[in-house]
Amino acid sequence: MSTTVTETQDFHVYDTTLRDGAQQEGLNLSVADKLAISRQLDGLGVGFIEGGWPGANPKDTEFFQRARSELDLQHARLSAFGSTRRPGTRAADDPLVAALRDSGAGVVTLVAKSHERHVRLALRTTPEENLAMIRDTVGHLRAEGQRVFLDAEHFFDGHRSDRSYALEVLRAAQDAGAEVVALCDTNGGMLPAWVAEVVHDVIESTGVRVGIHCHNDTGCAVANTLAAVDAGATHVQGTLNGYGERTGNADLVAVVANLQLKQGRRLLPTGLLQEATRVAHAVAEVTNVPPASRQPYVGVSAFAHKAGLHASAIKVDPDLYQHLDPVQVGNDMRLLVSDMAGRASIELKGRELGFDLDSGDGSREVIGRVTARVKDLESQGYTFEAADASFELLLVEEVEGRRPSFFDVESWRVITDSRPGAEAVSEATIKVQAADSRIISTGEGNGPVNALDHALRDAIGQVYPGVAKFELIDYKVRILDQGHGTDAVTRVLIETSDGEGSWVTVGVGHNVIEASWRALVDAVTFGLRRQGQRPQA
Repeated sequence: MSTTVTETQDFHVYDTTLRDGAQQEGLNLSVADKLAISRQLDGLGVGFIEGGWPGANPKDTEFFQRARSELDLQHARLSAFGSTRRPGTRAADDPLVAALRDSGAGVVTLVAKSHERHVRLALRTTPEENLAMIRDTVGHLRAEGQRVFLDAEHFFDGHRSDRSYALEVLRAAQDAGAEVVALCDTNGGMLPAWVAEVVHDVIESTGVRVGIHCHNDTGCAVANTLAAVDAGATHVQGTLNGYGERTGNADLVAVVANLQLKQGRRLLPTGLLQEATRVAHAVAEVTNVPPASRQPYVGVSAFAHKAGLHASAIKVDPDLYQHLDPVQVGNDMRLLVSDMAGRASIELKGRELGFDLDSGDGSREVIGRVTARVKDLESQGYTFEAADASFELLLVEEVEGRRPSFFDVESWRVITDSRPGAEAVSEATIKVQAADSRIISTGEGNGPVNALDHALRDAIGQVYPGVAKFELIDYKVRILDQGHGTDAVTRVLIETSDGEGSWVTVGVGHNVIEASWRALVDAVTFGLRRQGQRPQA
């Protein structure tokens, strides 16, 4: 690990994605995943990355071993997480404490009980022995040259139950050399005013350096963290994308963005907050947890505008309906085209796609036609707010007078062969005209849509070899009028990639195969246009 680390001493940004975030249901990280996420977090500029619990978890032990040679952190320091020594032993003799000592991490974050009832029932020891465990473990690790932070578990509940003992836990940690004591809302039941009151009391009564660790069970994890900072906390803990057990932890990006962009605090190295959207989505790819589209600051819908009234105002000044410039967090404004769209929405979306629709009477007529078509198609079940590629083809058709065409479809059909004890196999046959040639192609797949996709790309690939790069990467189906059962109208959204980017197309039909075919044709057509191919005359 590199020692060229930048750290803001007067304020800590502490990430616990790899430990507390990994406790989320369905989220399982390999050692390679944790190393990859660490690099992303370092690229965001966080001060501390909690890598896990060496000694208690073999995977975390391996992580710290590999981190020594495989991580070259430029901004963050690794922290090892663990507990105080066991009752009735010495810290120097406790194997779990030894694992923290030998982890190679310059920082150790100890978790300690601060709720008297938890001490008796969970640790099965006395309040006095718990204080001794804290003093002994913190003092031992400090003597070994490691920095120590303390997570005071269940602190807010403990403060309510027995204020004097909860504060005594913090004093014991501070006296033994703990640099920070993080007050943990472990059950996630606090509200902002309650958090502020307790943090203020702790600072007034003990003088310790306070950190804050919030869970989101009341939906207030970010707000509670901000309330703690307003009351004097100078160390914030959270997870990327709000990962964590139950309803998750405080979303670290939202916390940092609010403090840095709204309150003017300098928390991350200059310019790195602009990496937030990229990092959040990159980590979502590693965890295989789809990013929340409405996630504050970094969600794909965070700066998306649908209503025509909003678009009209944004045309005058984007700040009229945005609380900040999305570039500050690496995101982008998006105009959604839907049946709620007005002329301004179409004009701005056209501009986003490279079309100047505000240059004269002819353009105004185009805007009117596009607006009318969008509203008509959406009444039939189409949606363009998530299908920019299909909308761009529609726009090109209205602007240039004809739809881009690289091939003409003569016919297509699909058959599925199913036999007892064997998997069903689908076969698609299509006939197209392309480059003055009539092409007949057959494709097989594990389903009708997969077979159609293979057949279409095989046929078109004979004239346009570039389609070999196209890959269907996402497929969504929605039944629009469910009351009609199997006779319902179906909408399909397809996402296609060429290895350099991706695009989404939409198709609607009376059955899923018909809708899928229309979306597939749009996908290939858009991809060929994206490659710069010239349409047929």
